[in-house]
Amino acid sequence: MPSKQNVERLIELVVSDQTVQAMQEFYADNASMQENNQPPRTGLPQLLEHEHQVLRKFKSIKAQTVEPFFIAGDHAVIHWIFDFTTHDNRRFRLDELAYQTWEGEKIVKEKFYYDPAPQWVGAE
Repeated sequence: MPSKQNVERLIELVVSDQTVQAMQEFYADNASMQENNQPPRTGLPQLLEHEHQVLRKFKSIKAQTVEPFFIAGDHAVIHWIFDFTTHDNRRFRLDELAYQTWEGEKIVKEKFYYDPAPQWVGAE
């Protein structure tokens, strides 16, 4: 079961643009991530490589959460809002729920639920 402190620390890292560090600290070596109903990505090295690819695609990615987050047994749910800025300064927003399964203090499975159509919010 995840501790409240570790979920708060994970959120703190992501909000402060340290997503890779958050993944290294809180994701199990065999963790999987899944976007909506797409096939999951499995294994921490693959998850980190995918994250690096996403980070390279954008000029900036800013994260915030909508409080509260929820913990129930081995599961946590975080409501994220991500603002992406493309290299040509166009901006869009992604509003998602992350449903996490933890084993102890490591995430072993995470599924993201969001509308796949970008919500364009203008230029930076």
